Amino acid sequence: MDIKEIFNIVKTHMPITTDSRDCPEGSVFLALKGETFDGNKFAVSALQKGCAIAIVDNTDIIGTSGEKVVFSDNGTAEISLENGRQGMLILVDNTLQTYKDLAREHRRQFNIPVVGVTGTNGKTTTKELIAAVLGEKYNVHYTRGNFNNDVGVPKTLFQLSSEHEIAVIEMGASHPGDIKTLVETVEPTCGIITNVGRAHLQGFGSFEGVKRTKGELYDFLIDNGHLTIDSCASPSPIFINADNADLMEMAKERKAPKLIKYGKDTADEVTVRGKIIDCAPFLHFSWQADGGAEHEVKTHLIGAYNIDNMLAAATIGLHFGVSEEQVCHALENYTPTNNRSQLTVTAHNHLIVDAYNANPTSMKAAVDNLAAMNVPAKMAILGDMRELGEVSGEEHQRIVDLLKSKGLNDIWLVGEEFGKTDCAFRKFKDVEEVKSAIAECQPQGKYILIKGSNSMRLYTLPEVL
Repeated sequence: MDIKEIFNIVKTHMPITTDSRDCPEGSVFLALKGETFDGNKFAVSALQKGCAIAIVDNTDIIGTSGEKVVFSDNGTAEISLENGRQGMLILVDNTLQTYKDLAREHRRQFNIPVVGVTGTNGKTTTKELIAAVLGEKYNVHYTRGNFNNDVGVPKTLFQLSSEHEIAVIEMGASHPGDIKTLVETVEPTCGIITNVGRAHLQGFGSFEGVKRTKGELYDFLIDNGHLTIDSCASPSPIFINADNADLMEMAKERKAPKLIKYGKDTADEVTVRGKIIDCAPFLHFSWQADGGAEHEVKTHLIGAYNIDNMLAAATIGLHFGVSEEQVCHALENYTPTNNRSQLTVTAHNHLIVDAYNANPTSMKAAVDNLAAMNVPAKMAILGDMRELGEVSGEEHQRIVDLLKSKGLNDIWLVGEEFGKTDCAFRKFKDVEEVKSAIAECQPQGKYILIKGSNSMRLYTLPEVL
């Protein structure tokens, strides 16, 4: 069967589950495979628990009586279950690809604007801000958490319903071609690349590889203007930070026909322009649209770099008819809860928690921001930046040199890569050693930046600080 035939069967049996422990009555089980598991082995069990259909990509399926299941020429098989029930198996070439293809078919049932969001840094915060701004006027469906990969994106799309008026879908990448695969699933009607930086270099091979992969969102929007709808008319809009030379070059190379620009310092004509007023410690900025009235916004986000994310959300909101007052209301009331640009106040310290991920670009921005913050007693606990490949040593040393140049002295470095750097800062093998040191010296009255790759587990530090 082709994907449309499969979709016509499964669409009356939603939801689709990929977890054999969660099998709603009459639902569809899709058997994904990973390095340490094979969902095909649990297909019959999922049917027994209540699923009506199981989609598999392995013919070696054993039925309830111990017999090997025989598939018909069209790739289906009916098997008898307990209590006289019948279950259907559907055989496909690749269940992950089928999952994405079915998600695309589901997405096509809804003729609504879909905003695609990707980038090296800031994409999750930007996605959250866009959703908050659009939520002032619309019923918005958007990516929850960081479900931005080839499993999380389909999961997000399947949650689209007739109640939703607009969608904001985040897409992540760590290898060449990742964004191409995801945009072909999402089919965004417009989109934004927040920035391009030196992250996942082990997977991308180089910074040029990062730009090519992130640029696949631009490629799709430029080549698929026919997919757009009335409220996002052809050609598909690309929202772009005019201050970012890399993004502007990428758009120019592709001869992107419709750029909607925002920025701070650019000489270009922009839809939204902003400037930083203060960071002590929260970002306080002003913005204006098309030379109109100036608005001041006091945010709940740490980091001067977040002004770009704020301006992006404002620009997209205005494009979809959100009023300037509504934009301000959304930006002022957004509070992060995802370990990104988040201030946590404990009984002893103020913690700038940005411990979900780290790469050279985001680490530099965080260090620059800490140095610029108008607060006393600054301290940083920084963990290794992972997946940098051959340039890892060089990139970690650059961060150390930056810390020295900024005059930041109370620095704790965590992990093997930072351990190899040339500096006099305190070094720790892992987060457990850091916790022991905290118990011994008990830092108090400090503003502490906590940042590192998620696997460094620095996100466990706030409870002891």
